[in-house]
Amino acid sequence: MTSADRVAEAAGIVLAGGRSTRMGTPKAALEWHGSTLLARITGLLGRTVAGPVVVARAPGQVLPALPGAVEVVDDPTPGQGPMHGIASGLDAVGERAPRAFVCSTDLPLLHPAYIRAVLARLGDGVDVVMPQVHGHPQPLAAGYRTAVAAHLHELIAAGRTRPARDLTQLRVVRPGEDELLTDPALATADPQLDSVRNVNRPEEYRELRDRPAPEVTVLTGDGPVRVRAATRGAAAAAVGAIVPDPEGPLVPGDVLDLRPSLT
Repeated sequence: MTSADRVAEAAGIVLAGGRSTRMGTPKAALEWHGSTLLARITGLLGRTVAGPVVVARAPGQVLPALPGAVEVVDDPTPGQGPMHGIASGLDAVGERAPRAFVCSTDLPLLHPAYIRAVLARLGDGVDVVMPQVHGHPQPLAAGYRTAVAAHLHELIAAGRTRPARDLTQLRVVRPGEDELLTDPALATADPQLDSVRNVNRPEEYRELRDRPAPEVTVLTGDGPVRVRAATRGAAAAAVGAIVPDPEGPLVPGDVLDLRPSLT
């Protein structure tokens, strides 16, 4: 994916400041096929949106290594629900992008096609795109106008801190599964909408981590090779090569071109 393929005028925000009480260990640092959950999610956003990618964390929270371009902001009131982190992230990117995809750090199967499908619905007259998937609203796999940050701060001051319930004065659209899957790219890449499957408990993490890595294609001088790899480095290693950005995330159907340059 090149910079020209990224969604224009869009930023990415990842919430990493949760207490992870049900997991028992910080989810951001959980291993994911040689990387970490947080590195994977920020990398996926970085390859999908043209604007900045920001992680909202608790003050002083130690994070795993991140791609160099990722920014970090502190949620001034950690542990009080996601609304604070969403508002902090929107504050950080508001002058640089009019819209943002906001997600939690625990969506290891998030696909760029899902991010694109959500942001495509964040057009004029819409403040928030909050999909209704697998029977639940998805405020942490959603699109937000960055201008709504001021309203979120007002809600927080009034003690209304549940984004799935309290955004009543905003223009919120709630596409369901059938509507989202009218996007042909998403229907092909993620027909089960596993993009929104999060890992709150150890058994949920183990279930998804035990799945095979994504099947991708590596183009070599001797022809295409299909391998299973969740990162650029793992895909390159499978054919005896080395690449820059080895922790760059891969998703099913990706093509990594390692053919020798003709120049």
